[in-house]
Amino acid sequence: MFQKHHVMKKVTFKMYHTIALALLFPAMNLYSQDTKMSVSQDVKFENLLKEKRRINASITVNDRYKIQIYNGDSESSKKALNEFKKENADFDATIIFNTPTYKVWIGNFKTRIEAERNLLLLKKKYKNAFLIKPNK
Repeated sequence: MFQKHHVMKKVTFKMYHTIALALLFPAMNLYSQDTKMSVSQDVKFENLLKEKRRINASITVNDRYKIQIYNGDSESSKKALNEFKKENADFDATIIFNTPTYKVWIGNFKTRIEAERNLLLLKKKYKNAFLIKPNK
């Protein structure tokens, strides 16, 4: 009889304890990661990221044709790139470093025909220009 009464006390205590927790728990204010945070970045940084994304998109060598118009040192490559961009704003153009030289690559052509058509036009000014085939 004593054991039965003792077990009943334990069950009753656990039941009251559970009910008390169930009633108190929703009443508590819970805050987890409720803080609002704002990050401010310099506009120049955002512009640099956009430019980098644009350049990265134009460097896809594996599936697109390019035209190389210059091969040389860093400063001369930058000069050739800037001159090209002034005259040809419609083309993607970038500098690729391949030890020990810098190369100026133009375009992002889907087909060989499109690339060759533009190569003929560019050869008028850039005599040493040639086609870069994609690595498929």
